[in-house]
Amino acid sequence: MQTVRALLLALPLLALTGGAALADCTVKYKAKQDNPLKLQAGQTTLPDAACGSKEAAAAALAPILAQQGWTLLAITAILPG
Repeated sequence: MQTVRALLLALPLLALTGGAALADCTVKYKAKQDNPLKLQAGQTTLPDAACGSKEAAAAALAPILAQQGWTLLAITAILPG
């Protein structure tokens, strides 16, 4: 019964936000640049479609980092939005 009550209380909030912001996730990652070697631990927000697994997050994030001259080494965590 408490679960139903919590859901009913959350519905107005979901309606106000449109649901989109709640679907994103925060991804923590490690990346590198070569010549000279630079290491980076960072985090970014990815859309819901990339939040299901580390592989999905890596597939979405690697090209973004590559455009900035970084190579993705690992996804270290996926945190709900």
